[in-house]
Parts: sequence; structure tokens; C-alpha cells
Amino acid sequence: MNLRNAIIVTTFTCFASLAHAGTELPAFSPEQEQAIGNIAAAYLIDHPEILVQVSKSLQKKQAERQREQLSDAAVKYRSLLLSNADTPSVGPDNARVAVVEFFDYQCIYCNRTAPVIENVMKKNPGVRFIFKEWPIFADRWEISRTAAVRGLQVWKQKGAAGYMQYHNGLYQTGHYEGALTADDIAKASQAVAFDDKQAVSLEAALAMLQDTNTLAQAMGISGTPALVVMPVTNARQENTTVIPGAASAEDLQHAIDRASQP
Repeated sequence: MNLRNAIIVTTFTCFASLAHAGTELPAFSPEQEQAIGNIAAAYLIDHPEILVQVSKSLQKKQAERQREQLSDAAVKYRSLLLSNADTPSVGPDNARVAVVEFFDYQCIYCNRTAPVIENVMKKNPGVRFIFKEWPIFADRWEISRTAAVRGLQVWKQKGAAGYMQYHNGLYQTGHYEGALTADDIAKASQAVAFDDKQAVSLEAALAMLQDTNTLAQAMGISGTPALVVMPVTNARQENTTVIPGAASAEDLQHAIDRASQP
């Protein structure tokens, strides 16, 4: 590429970025616009990788902006994320850091994330882990809602230990995306000695699920899994991390370490 074309393409790319950001562009005559457009179009046809690079750059900026917005929302709704007694949680009451997961038992990525979270929990006994039952696939697979309702019922009846046994037991079946069965739920319930006669009512459990759905929508969370890692007190955008999707153990640990900083 000669210097003239390089300058034109660079200018074109900069203008595209400015236009995307809503910045007012300088005025050109119709002839100048036509000349720039013709040269830029010809170059881009010969070098489509430029468009790929611009697209990747814009996607990266959009992802960063989304994470910032989600972090702001997490700080705004901190009390609903961390202090709802109807939400299953595991870990010390005086924990300095909390990890909140929005999940669905029928979500394949939640299934893959479950053992990651289990391992991170073992390595961070001082962190509180909070589990937001959010059966977003229930319209497709009713068993998704059934599993979530039972999860809340187990939590209310059996506490943290019983809940985690049920929770991990369902994931360990390896049944997701419609494969989970009523028998899977029954076996996981029996394993923790769940008593259906002493259970929280279906109506109460559904109300709890609706509260979680309302919170997720208010925060702008659009899918599962979604993970929020934040200090229990003095949470700010810079020490709060929201991961909209599956996370690695390294990602989670980094977020926990970040939230642990004074």
C-alpha cells in the first residue's frame, strides 16, 4: 500500500470510529466525499481484513462498555444482590467478598461453570457464594422451573449444606438443554432427605423466582450464567466485576482478588 492510500484508509477508519461514537464530522464537498468514498471502497474490497479489524475493535469497546454498565448496576442493586434471605448462599456471614451467580440448571454453560465455581469455593472459604435461581429456559423446558423451585424449597428446608448437595447433584447428572428429568430432581431431593410435606409452597417459590427475574432485568443481565463479584461493603465500579457468561477459575479468582483490595 502506498503512502497516499494508507493516509486515506487511516482517515476513513478514524471517521468511521468518530461517527460510531456520535462525534460531529468535518464537512466535505460532494466531490471530495465521492473521491474519498471511491478510494476507500476500492481499498477495502482489496483488503477486507481492515473491516474485520475495525469490527473487532468496536466489539471490544462495546463489551467493555457493557461490563461497565453491568458493574454500575451491580453497585446500584447491591442490597438486592447480597441481602435477600430467600436466595441460597454459602459462606461466612461476615465475608468481605461475595460471588453471585444467576443460573439455570438447563443451561449448558452453567453446567460447565458449576465445577469451576465448586473448585473456587474450596480455595476461598472466606468468600460468600450466592446462587440466584433464574430459570430463563422454562418457556422451552418446564423442568427448568421445576428444578429451580425445588432448589429454593431445599434451601429453605435444609440450609446451605443441603442446598449445595442438591445443586451440585443436578449438575453432576450431566443433563441439560431439556435432558434433565423429574427423576433427576427426585433423586437429588432424596439425597438431602427433603420432605415435600414441609416444603415452602409453590406460590412462594415462584414469587422468589419472579424477584430474581425482576432484579436481572433491572440490571440489564440478558442470559446465564452471569457472575457478579463484589465487596460486601464499599462496592464501587472499580472493585466490582460482572462476567456475562461462562468464567474460568482464573477469571473468578482475579475478580475475587480485585474485590478484596481495600
